Amino acid sequence: QVQLVESGGGLVQAGGSLRLSCVASGYIFSFNSMGWYRQAPGKQRELVARITRGGTTTYADSVKGRFTISRDNAKNTLYLQMNSLKPEDTAVYYCNADHLSLAYWGQGTQVTVSS
Repeated sequence: QVQLVESGGGLVQAGGSLRLSCVASGYIFSFNSMGWYRQAPGKQRELVARITRGGTTTYADSVKGRFTISRDNAKNTLYLQMNSLKPEDTAVYYCNADHLSLAYWGQGTQVTVSS
């Protein structure tokens, strides 16, 4: 069983930055992949960024050039650095891990960007 705990969300003005963190209970270097998803009110959950065990990263077009996903295997922590935030980035952000063909989710952290 993998547990994921997100932190770092909050209220920020447009153009500002936030860094989300996700601490995992397991050894993240062994996970097939990890990622960040988000869900805005009335919308479906969508992929924001993903990083594979080998370090390959994938980003949603809407965040390319603004967000950076990274991980610290020694700390079992996944990060999402978010710069140049826009009001449309407002959502609950969820950490996800793909491990042994199972998907694990954190409880989510709220990010609100004011205009």
